[in-house]
Amino acid sequence: MSEPDTRRSINLALQGGGPHGALTWGVLDALLEDGEIAFDSISGASAGAMNAVAVAHGFAQAAQRYHDPDDVRQAGADLARATLTRLWEGTGAMGNMAWSAPLSQVFPGLAMMTPWLAPAQVNPLDINPLRDLLEREVDFDVLAASSAAPKVFVCATNVRTGHGEIFSGARLTADAVMASACLPLVFKAVEIGGDAYWDGCYSGNPPLYPLIYAAQSSDILLVQINPVEHLRVPATVAEITDRVNEITFNAGLLAELRSIEFVRRLRDEGKIEMDHYKEVRMHRIDGGAALADFGAASKTRTDLAFMRQLFALGRTVGQQWLQAHRQDVGVRSSFNLAHCGA
Repeated sequence: MSEPDTRRSINLALQGGGPHGALTWGVLDALLEDGEIAFDSISGASAGAMNAVAVAHGFAQAAQRYHDPDDVRQAGADLARATLTRLWEGTGAMGNMAWSAPLSQVFPGLAMMTPWLAPAQVNPLDINPLRDLLEREVDFDVLAASSAAPKVFVCATNVRTGHGEIFSGARLTADAVMASACLPLVFKAVEIGGDAYWDGCYSGNPPLYPLIYAAQSSDILLVQINPVEHLRVPATVAEITDRVNEITFNAGLLAELRSIEFVRRLRDEGKIEMDHYKEVRMHRIDGGAALADFGAASKTRTDLAFMRQLFALGRTVGQQWLQAHRQDVGVRSSFNLAHCGA
């Protein structure tokens, strides 16, 4: 007979950030290896969405193979780590083909034209090797049918309305994940159900509200890889563009964090009935600080050596977080929302 699961339960909120998502791979590997924290639900955008489905797929696979909950927990963690490794090492093996318009790599002359051409003109066949890799590594039918895997919520931005849309359950498909990772100046918008979608980072990077309303655990661990603060005023066009993207991709998240902090203050001051509002305990791994020394150019670097370097860094910061805050899970927040302007 298996022992009851006494592990602390947490929700994961995984930011997108292109190749820098490999740092989150390392964080997740450390958490999965540790095994003392169970994953309730996972939300993600862009690279965070890919990390989310890779983790959940490991547990869905384990539930197909084993019946004992202890076996499912252990095998699920092992299979999730293996899926993440294949996904990110496969990305590294593709190099720049994974995150930029493929034809501009095959025909270098196109690179000079891409600022004036839409993705449909540069890449009319919509070639996307990252999608092929994702479909090889994640069986979305198995994932949708599993009740043992963490729930996954993937955000994509509806081009028509500008609103973020959450894909989960039966709607969580390869199309949804690729929509969440669709940079509009690189790939054609992904069409789902008659609507077109762009990168989820524009509207929820990552979305927190599904983890509040649709998850059992009250703890949320945010793995943030876009820096909130920037100590130096950007001077070059490349630096300005990069900082604008950082601000844009953090805007939705900061708005949600401010709302969580506002409700917390009202609860503490007795101005709202506590039974009507769920307590949310926030935790954060600040990957943006860990990545600060790499510079803006590293956000387009996708070689295998760099993926492995980020993985190792992610494992280190993940282990450091576990050592410092493992005992906070289920007890108290370990992240002061005032630190991000909330």
